[in-house]
Amino acid sequence: MTSNPIRVVVVDDQALMRTGFTMILESADGIEVVGEAADGRAAIEEVRRRRPDVVLMDIRMPEIDGVEATHVLNDDPDVGSRVLILTTFDLDDYVYRALRSGAAGFLLKDTPPEQLIEAVKVIAAGEALLSPSVTRRLVEEFARSTHASADAVPGIGDLTEREVEVLEALASGMSNAEIATSLFVGETTVKTHVGRILMKLGVRDRVQAVVAAYESGLVRPGGA
Repeated sequence: MTSNPIRVVVVDDQALMRTGFTMILESADGIEVVGEAADGRAAIEEVRRRRPDVVLMDIRMPEIDGVEATHVLNDDPDVGSRVLILTTFDLDDYVYRALRSGAAGFLLKDTPPEQLIEAVKVIAAGEALLSPSVTRRLVEEFARSTHASADAVPGIGDLTEREVEVLEALASGMSNAEIATSLFVGETTVKTHVGRILMKLGVRDRVQAVVAAYESGLVRPGGA
């Protein structure tokens, strides 16, 4: 293999789950599990030591949970690892807070092995794992309980009309290719718009941009 493998740290408080995830990932070409941790505190230490590309992070753990661990890692300028949250329940306040803390996406623990492998590859490539159904439903669910305000999201008013269209499409769970088809533009143009949206909103990826869209009121729960 000419390219470097994707380095992963697996974090879960259940040894059986860690072993299962590790076996699945190690079976895939181009993925290497370089460390494991059983709680958030150990996860932070292991990630800082191993510097993986992706952290597979359980959300409910003793000591420090996955939300706090994600927040700490995201705020550490020396850590470039991207966090993929694992959860048992798809509509979970923990998950929403983890997304706000900088997680690049989330998966249910009963996700089929091939989808887990693909998710790790997507996250490692710098994309956010934004399910068109589950993630959107999750964000909508908790956006209902918060007071949407454009003032809460600096930069939302700086978006151009086309950037707003792209952000609305992101919030519906569309991929770059789907957005390009919808707006009759090239995929490269969409990537440029997405990059500018992230820069203006001061967020690191698509998931964070969608959260911002809901919190600002630009996109409303249940809206088209």
